[in-house]
Amino acid sequence: MVVTTIYVTRHAFRVSYTLNTATGEYHTNSPSPTNIPSDPPLAAYGVQQSHELALKLAKLDPPVDYLYSSPFYRCLQTLEPAVQNLGPGIRVRADNGIGEWYGIASFHHPSPATPAFLKSLFPSSFDDTYQPSLIPPPAGETIAQLHDRVAVALAHIIASVDAENTARDTSILLCTHAATLIAIGRTLTGNMPDDPNVDDFLAPTAGITKFLRKQDSKLDVSKPSGHGTAKSIGIVDWRNGQGVAGGWTCVLNGNCDHLTGGAERSCGFEDTMPI
Repeated sequence: MVVTTIYVTRHAFRVSYTLNTATGEYHTNSPSPTNIPSDPPLAAYGVQQSHELALKLAKLDPPVDYLYSSPFYRCLQTLEPAVQNLGPGIRVRADNGIGEWYGIASFHHPSPATPAFLKSLFPSSFDDTYQPSLIPPPAGETIAQLHDRVAVALAHIIASVDAENTARDTSILLCTHAATLIAIGRTLTGNMPDDPNVDDFLAPTAGITKFLRKQDSKLDVSKPSGHGTAKSIGIVDWRNGQGVAGGWTCVLNGNCDHLTGGAERSCGFEDTMPI
């Protein structure tokens, strides 16, 4: 059996941070548990959203079998209440391939905390045995490179779960960031607009987007090692309607009916460029 359903959510409402584009220095007024200024925690309102999201995730049909997340703290924190609701044995696999997007820069962007440190922050929910699909280049990516990076990560995640579970069809949930969520939607469906700023996939905080697999098509993707580059990340042929792993149909786009405040902070690509 294979992965037939993918749910995607953006992290809940976070504390803000700033970037000095001249120096490459990030700053926040609220210290992060990871001690990384560009890795802020959720705001109090975001914590509320994460609990409302967790209640919704526990009622999804089909239910969530696997949790994957960006390794940044706000995403892992968003999923923490859900882990408690989804039952024993559920752990969060952090994959840098679905992590934050940083634009091309003359400096190196901050990396997320190490798996060992994240395990100390989330001892009961973090799976420190999981090896991420790839590591994005530290000096950032173009929009095109982000989409190709996400395609490789998704192909790796889907193929891995396909291989792990032969008893029944399964569902996975991805927790990520706004720009990455949009890229996930485009690479799964195979639809890349001529203008990347088109509002095709919505990315409100703690919203839910749902994709259904078109066909039982498996994809064999070799796992890159080290920091991602144009050569080491590789290319997955997803454009022109093909989509990753046979293609997917979006049946729910940024739904926020489960949130008291409804859809908030939904943004397009023009709003997500970090530099």
